[in-house]
Amino acid sequence: MAAAGHKPEAQAQTRTLQPRELELTSIVIRILRGYRVHAGALFDRVQIEIRAEDLVSVCRILKDDNATRFKTLLCVAAVDYKDKIQMVYTLLSMEWEYTLAIKVDLPAERPEAPSLTGLWHAADWYEREAHDLFGVNFTGHPGLKPLLLYEGFEGHPGLKSFPFHEYTEF
Repeated sequence: MAAAGHKPEAQAQTRTLQPRELELTSIVIRILRGYRVHAGALFDRVQIEIRAEDLVSVCRILKDDNATRFKTLLCVAAVDYKDKIQMVYTLLSMEWEYTLAIKVDLPAERPEAPSLTGLWHAADWYEREAHDLFGVNFTGHPGLKPLLLYEGFEGHPGLKSFPFHEYTEF
């Protein structure tokens, strides 16, 4: 759900972007008006930060809009910052040759995000991996069964708090 009347903003971090990426930043800000969007740069790529509750609708717009056509989900990564889990979604528009990173912060105590499997089938394994390693719950996922760990594995070894030194293999 878009934040009513909220104007997307570009952060000063866009200074590292080339003209083509600055053009993408302008396009993304324009088509996502009404959403809480912070635009910036992830090295030489455009990145935006959005709220978790806006994830599906923002991704649907970015996938379907003729100016972006992000038809490919390249990668989903989770990062443990101890006080939050940050999800990073990397999208590719082969038609426009754009790459975009979307960042979403989730609370560390109960990380939950909507599943993107309804938009990209590739999200299935990425979300299962993030669930295994970081404990992220993806609402609406068709089956969050373990991908990397065995059924019944206790804990999430991608978290910084996971007790690796106390873990014993059997």
